[in-house]
Amino acid sequence: MQTPIPLRNVPQTNIFKKGDVFVLFGELFGRGYANGLINEARDAGMTIVGITVGRRNEDNSLRALTAEELAEAEANLGGRIINVPLMAGFDLDAPAGEPTPTDLLAGMTLKSWQDDKLDWAQIERCREAGIKRFKDSVAEVMSELDKLIPDGANAFFAHTMAGGIPKVKVFLAIANRIYKGRGERFLSSQALLDSDLGKLILMNFDEVTANSFQYLIDGSAAIRARLEQSSGQVRYSAYGYHGTEILIDGKYQWQTYTSYTQGRAKMRLERVAEAAWAQGIKATVYNCPEIRTNSSDIFVGVELSLFPLLTALKKENGGAWADAQWDACRAMLQEGQTLEGLLDMIEAYNQSAVMAGFRNFAAWPMANSAELADLMIGTSEAITNMHTDKKELVTGLLSALVLEGTGPLMFRETSAPAGPVLWLSHDVIAKQLSQLHNA
Repeated sequence: MQTPIPLRNVPQTNIFKKGDVFVLFGELFGRGYANGLINEARDAGMTIVGITVGRRNEDNSLRALTAEELAEAEANLGGRIINVPLMAGFDLDAPAGEPTPTDLLAGMTLKSWQDDKLDWAQIERCREAGIKRFKDSVAEVMSELDKLIPDGANAFFAHTMAGGIPKVKVFLAIANRIYKGRGERFLSSQALLDSDLGKLILMNFDEVTANSFQYLIDGSAAIRARLEQSSGQVRYSAYGYHGTEILIDGKYQWQTYTSYTQGRAKMRLERVAEAAWAQGIKATVYNCPEIRTNSSDIFVGVELSLFPLLTALKKENGGAWADAQWDACRAMLQEGQTLEGLLDMIEAYNQSAVMAGFRNFAAWPMANSAELADLMIGTSEAITNMHTDKKELVTGLLSALVLEGTGPLMFRETSAPAGPVLWLSHDVIAKQLSQLHNA
């Protein structure tokens, strides 16, 4: 893919109604993008069904939810959960009696990790064991799900799985240097990718973020065939990230957070959708904007792309409602600080030579640099310090607006998707929000 394919207009089609089934393929934790889709499905009267990734026992074996955990998870989802553990990835898998990848990483230290080597034959056996476990569980889930979707119904499968970092102490120290380090504490993200540790992480990212989407599409083939033979329609969506168009110098321009370690897995996710589309299966990856979540807060500076949304809200006819969002953001800043001054800082940041060098779509995902870290992390800290309360940030409000806008965009576009990979950038999100609040 040589250029992004943005969704420019707010979709109006909706094929989903009461009696149709919305399937969340990934457990719902906290507040994130999935909430927007669930809200739309609930408003449409759809039956909501979810899954669980399961929980780990003390020996790291995977188990189903207890009755209490299941009740809590179903209350959080607002629907039924099929209680079969669907934990993607293979970092804690191994043939019986053999070490897992996490076991193999246990001896790595901050001094040794770049030179430490892994037993790739053992890693491959673990990967195969993890894939078999996951596929077997998918088959069990689909057998249960088949009973819950009546003939003639439409089904919406929403894939939300992402991640795959093994839980080893050394990675926390490495991540702090890659994503938060400046000066002497700076660490190149390329150094991680060149190491055996990095290569293993990329393999696990592929399994969790991308290959699990393929297993979903393949595993639901019988359900898809039955529904389509009885006048029902089946759709698949997945959450991608591949940069976002934001307003820079008065124009919507593609930019990205660097370094996004999962970038290669997200591109693999796109290819899964493209291959399905070529077979007549309506599967679409939506590349969504940068937002602040519990998991993204480790990436210092990822939130900087959110601020131009304020300008987009006005540009896309947000009217009095857009003015109210500006006022709410102003109220979060210290006395003497202005929202206009903050946005000027962001504009200078985005127009800098350093950032312009990373707006290279064909080279994505690029490794970070010391110059990038100094500018990005420094700008992030400076803007955070402009706030009255560092727990109440403008980016929190803007993240909530992005979530509010992407839910209906994805839900309605999935009814009649334009293609297998689409970008939801600040322009169409601002248009959607304008329609929602100025109707």
